[in-house]
Amino acid sequence: MSKQNTPRTVTLIPGDGVGPECINASRRIIEAAGVSLAFEVCEAGESVFKKGIPSGVPQETIDSINRTRLVFKGPLGTPVGYGEKSANVTLRKLFETYANIRPVRELPGVRTPYSGRNLDLVVVRENVEDLYAGIEHMQTPGVAQCLKLISAKGCEKIVRTAFEFARSEGRKSVACATKSNIMKLTEGLLKRTFERIAPEYPDLQAWHVIVDNCAHQLVKKPEQFDVIVTTNMNGDILSDLTSALIGGLGFAPSANLGNEVAIFEAVHGSAPKYAGKNCINPTAVLLSGVLMLRYIGEFDAAQKIEHAVLYTLEQNAAAGKGTGDVVGYDRPNTLSTSAFTDLIIANLGRRAEKFKVRDCKQIKLPRLSSAPEYVKPKSLELAGVDVFLHSPLLPAELGPRLEALAEGTPMKLKIISSRGTKVYPATGTITDCVDHYRCRFMPRQGRDVGDAVLLELLGKLGAGGHRWVHVEKLHRIDGADGFTKAQGED
Repeated sequence: MSKQNTPRTVTLIPGDGVGPECINASRRIIEAAGVSLAFEVCEAGESVFKKGIPSGVPQETIDSINRTRLVFKGPLGTPVGYGEKSANVTLRKLFETYANIRPVRELPGVRTPYSGRNLDLVVVRENVEDLYAGIEHMQTPGVAQCLKLISAKGCEKIVRTAFEFARSEGRKSVACATKSNIMKLTEGLLKRTFERIAPEYPDLQAWHVIVDNCAHQLVKKPEQFDVIVTTNMNGDILSDLTSALIGGLGFAPSANLGNEVAIFEAVHGSAPKYAGKNCINPTAVLLSGVLMLRYIGEFDAAQKIEHAVLYTLEQNAAAGKGTGDVVGYDRPNTLSTSAFTDLIIANLGRRAEKFKVRDCKQIKLPRLSSAPEYVKPKSLELAGVDVFLHSPLLPAELGPRLEALAEGTPMKLKIISSRGTKVYPATGTITDCVDHYRCRFMPRQGRDVGDAVLLELLGKLGAGGHRWVHVEKLHRIDGADGFTKAQGED
C-alpha cells in the first residue's frame, strides 16, 4: 500500500496520439500497486495549438502545475519545421526542470544486437539551455542564426545532478560528453565545470569524452558507460541512440527534474498512426511513472511495478508473446495494450529470475543561488566588437571600404570572416562566401574603447551604406579573452 496518508496530487496530461492509452494503462498499474494519487487532468499539445494558443500550454495547465509541482504526461505532438514551439520544451523551460534523466537497460525478451551484455546506463541531459533556447534569427535572407547559450549556473546544476543521481542509484562512474574541442567556450564550460566538481565525489569515477567518440563508443562498447552527463542537444541525440541499444523508444522513460517541479514522460512521440488501436507498448510511460514514484518516495511500489514489468517480459519471451514493437503487429502472439497491462497487474508481487531492480534512494538535487549574476569576475573590460554585416560585396572590396570608414576613429578593422573563416585580409585559400560577414574591429594602440566609440563606428558604417544586422561586444574577463578567433585568424 501507499506510504502516504493523503493522496499526492498530480497534474495528469494524457497527451496526443497514443498518449491517452499509455497513460490509462500506467494509471491502472500504479493504482493496482496500492499507490493513492489524486489526478488533475489537463491539456497541452496539439489540441491546444488548434485552439490558437501558440505555446501549446493553456493557463489552466500552468495553474495546475503551480499547485501540484508534479506532472505525469503522455507524449505531445509538435509541428515540424514550421509554426509553434514544442509544448514539451515549453513545459520544461517554464518550470525550470533543468535535468532530463533518461535511463536504459537490457530487458528480458527484447532481442537486440546487444542482448546478453547487461546494458544499464543513464543519460543526464541539461534540459533548458543550449540550442534549445530556440533563439533564432534570419540575419540575411539566406543566413539563419541559432544562439547556443550555456551558463555557468546551468552547467553546475546539471553536473551536480548527474553525480547525485549516480549516488542515488548506487552507480560507479559519471562520464561528461562534450564537443569542447571545437566549441571551447560553450561546451568547454560544461567540461571545466565537471572537472572542478568531480573531486567532491571521490566515490565515483569521473572522466571526459568527446561527444562524437561517445556516440562511437556507445555503439562499440556501451557497457563501459554508467552515467553520461551532457548538454541539451547532445543529450537529445545520445539518449535516442541509447534507447535503440535496448529495443527502442517503447522502453525509454524519462524524468525532467527541477528544484520546484518534476515532469515525468516517455521519450517517444505521439505515434498518431497507432492512436486508438489498442496496440501500443505502454512500457516507456509506465517506467516514467516508476521514476515518478521514486521521486515522491514510493520506493516499495516503484520496485514492485518494475519487478512485475521484468517478470512479465520474461514470461512473454518464454511464451513467444509480446507487444507489437517486440514481436510484430497483427500476429497471433501479439499482445494488445490492455492485455499487456492486465498481465503486469496480475504479476505484481512477482520477480524475474535473471533481471534485477536497483535499490534506489532519494536524489539530492542541487540548490544554487537564484541571483541572475551567478559569476562575478574581478575584472571585465571591453576589448573590441564584432559587427555582422549583410553585404553583397566580396571581401576584397568590402575590407578596404570598412577600413576607410574606420579611419580617424579609435577602432581599426582586424579581420572579416564568413561563416567562421577569415576571408580578409586574404589568406590565399578558397572560401565560398555568403552575404553575411563578421567584421572584427579592435582598438588602435593606446586608444580607449567605450560604448560611445562603438556607436560612432556603427553610425559610420550605416552612413557608408553598410547594413549591420548584429553587434557582439568582445570582452576580456579576468584578463582572458571571452571570445574565440576565426579560422585562420592570428
